[in-house]
Order: sequence, then C-alpha cells, then structure tokens
Amino acid sequence: MVGFDVPDDTGKASGAMLAIGELADRIGVPTHVLRYWETRFPQLKPLQRSGRRRYYRAEDVALAERIHHLLHVQGFTVEGARKALSEVGARASAAPAAEIRAERTAGGGVIGQAHGVPVAALVSLRQRLAAALD
Repeated sequence: MVGFDVPDDTGKASGAMLAIGELADRIGVPTHVLRYWETRFPQLKPLQRSGRRRYYRAEDVALAERIHHLLHVQGFTVEGARKALSEVGARASAAPAAEIRAERTAGGGVIGQAHGVPVAALVSLRQRLAAALD
C-alpha cells in the first residue's frame, strides 16, 4: 500500500503518535519520568490535547529514546545529557533511535559497557570483591 506506514509490534504505524503511557511502556520508564524530562529537556515538547493528554510524535519518541539511552545506559547525569544533546544537535550526529533499539535488543555495543568499561569486567570485579570479603 502506497502512503501507509508499516505497523510496529504495538499495532500502530511507525509514524503514529504515541500516548504518554505507550511511550513509557516502550522505553521502560514510568510516565512521571517522561513528564519530568519535559521540564529538563526543552527539546522534548509533545503535543497536548484536551485534558492535557500528551501525544508524542515520531521525533519526540526518538528524542525520548535518546534521553533514556544517555541517562540509563551511558550513565549521564541530567545536566550531562542536556549538554550531550545540545552538542549533538549542533553537530547533527545523534545516534538514530532505531540503532539504539537494535543495540538494546541485541545486547551489544554501548549497552554492554558503562563509561567505556565492559559490564562483564565490572561483574567479575564485584564477584572477586564479594569473595574477598567472605
């Protein structure tokens, strides 16, 4: 069909707007976290309809996924993530949301590292420290 987006796993077309609950489920954070991010990241501006219901466009979804990636995967502070997003915006070299989702599901790349240190090495270190304390 020409002009129609292919539905994703939620049954919505890829370009369809998401309600706040749908986006929260998609990226794995509570809805109040998304509302908080709106106060801290001026780029994140969902549409608000009657009753102040929030609807996120595709670019809002990509930005929320990027914010989640910076905060929860790479370990940035909110201020650090704001700076990273402003630098990325200036350079126009942000990682695409689809790439972030692929890393999340594949378990590779940045997901497997914390600040450049492989997570496996951190787990091993934790186990050795626990054994030394016993």
